[in-house]
Amino acid sequence: MTSEDPDAALVRGALADDAQAARALVERHREAVYRLARTASGDAEEAFDITQETFVAAFGALSHYDPRRPFRGWIAAIALNKCRDRARRRFVRRFLRLPMPENAAEWIADDTPSPETQAASRQELVATARAIADLPSSLKDVLILRTIEGMSQQETAFALGISAKAVETRLYRARQKLSDMVRGEPRSRV
Repeated sequence: MTSEDPDAALVRGALADDAQAARALVERHREAVYRLARTASGDAEEAFDITQETFVAAFGALSHYDPRRPFRGWIAAIALNKCRDRARRRFVRRFLRLPMPENAAEWIADDTPSPETQAASRQELVATARAIADLPSSLKDVLILRTIEGMSQQETAFALGISAKAVETRLYRARQKLSDMVRGEPRSRV
């Protein structure tokens, strides 16, 4: 039996308002988070801000951390999200600073779907929802967790108590069966 992960113990301490545990968690991971932010952003100063934002967000969501998972991966995901957020904001700011011609509104096509297209889309959506509901639960659960909820293959495997390979196989079968069902092809037994 392996000893307890030090990060899990530090998280418990931080959740119990132990300032030393919180500080130790930051010290253990701040360099890695900074390197990740610096690499993703390409800017040392911005990476410093992202690192701070990452730890603020992480400590705000610490109660959601699963101690069975590596803390390093969890905080890295938060850091990457912060980098993406910054990049999106930077892009929007840059775009908004561009001068727009007075007739720019005319350039934008009216992409509102026609009533016929909306009705057809609703029918397709209803047919797809019915087909998902008709899937066997072993396929439906994997499809929902992976495709709709956006869980990783490992997270789905953990949630369903199956192997990652089983997740991959079931997802493939679910997509195949769903595609056949929506197209109205004969249903095959799975």
